[in-house]
Amino acid sequence: MRPLAMLIGIVMGSTLSIFVALTLTGIVLLFLPEHADRIAEERGPLLQAIGLAFVLTSLAATSFIGEIRARGWRPAAHVALVAGLVLAGWIYWPR
Repeated sequence: MRPLAMLIGIVMGSTLSIFVALTLTGIVLLFLPEHADRIAEERGPLLQAIGLAFVLTSLAATSFIGEIRARGWRPAAHVALVAGLVLAGWIYWPR
């Protein structure tokens, strides 16, 4: 396996684990109706994080498949993945 494919695989696995963890956190919060008023303001940021993690996971998977199968569109997929990672960094970088 090529080094770039291994790196993209690591990114894909990391983004997938973040997506799953955030989704499971959201599911757990659904089962805590007695604390709904305390966690109401956290729903928006949590849903945003879940959406971003889903997009990053999708971009990483597309980039990984393109790299493994040596498709002609793989450079565009790599650029999209890097742009998504930069966007995530920009959104979550401490201000």
